[in-house]
Amino acid sequence: GTTERHCTFFEMLGNFSFGDYFKADAIPYAWELVTGVLGIDGDRLWITVHESDDDAEQIWRDAVGIPGDRVQRLGEDNFWKMGDTGPCGPSSELFFDKGSRYGDDGGPAFGGPDRFIEIWNLVFMQENRSQDGSTRPLPRPSIDTGAGLERILPVIQGVDSIFGTDLFSPMIETAQSITGHTYGDDPASDVGLRILADHGRAMSMLVS
Repeated sequence: GTTERHCTFFEMLGNFSFGDYFKADAIPYAWELVTGVLGIDGDRLWITVHESDDDAEQIWRDAVGIPGDRVQRLGEDNFWKMGDTGPCGPSSELFFDKGSRYGDDGGPAFGGPDRFIEIWNLVFMQENRSQDGSTRPLPRPSIDTGAGLERILPVIQGVDSIFGTDLFSPMIETAQSITGHTYGDDPASDVGLRILADHGRAMSMLVS
């Protein structure tokens, strides 16, 4: 309840490819779904790739057509691992630019954290890490796609916060009627109302 984009229970949408398609297909698939199917404005999307991943950057620029100044390289933020050992690899993330009223420009790497919101993550599982820290290529490179439903909905529904979406607004309305507090009147009570809505949704899923 203290931020506009984090919740206790979240629904991760995604898909896996185990040795089937890899970066050359997964990246255009992601772009097609986000822009063509979900209808998100491609001009407001930024891309991050791992600092070592020349292939991913080239695909975004050459195959998808993302301008080079909207593709940024990051370090550990764009590297996924199961743990100290096991499958791992670089990742590529899609960020939505909410606009200047939400913070400084500069893309995900340098801009305001409330302005550039991650909505999509492509993990390229291409290595296996051993106990000694060494890595070797996986025999079947794989894709793990993660997309947060709660973060995509505000973009699609044109609201500022996950709590303004139709996932949470009915529960906030109920919390208002029970507590007598009006959402938007006081920052402290707003946090409480968001917590009631968030925990109510999480507990409903646990009970189900």
